[in-house]
Amino acid sequence: MPHRGENIDEAALPDDYRMILAIVQAADGPVQVRAVGEELGLDVAVRGKLEPLRAKMTKLADRGWLHKRPDGRFTARR
Repeated sequence: MPHRGENIDEAALPDDYRMILAIVQAADGPVQVRAVGEELGLDVAVRGKLEPLRAKMTKLADRGWLHKRPDGRFTARR
């Protein structure tokens, strides 16, 4: 997955990462991993089902596509 940059747009991301990014961008404010999981249709009652999603969201944050707040919620970078 590429780092966010001037010449890189969302089309460079794999489909699942683009879906996650779109959900976070459409939110009114910071979102929890659980809320994104619900939008994706994951079984959010089982914590283990959310860990792979949390890893993907953290990777998006590490690469500059999302911002991970100290409280663990995510926001879209403008």
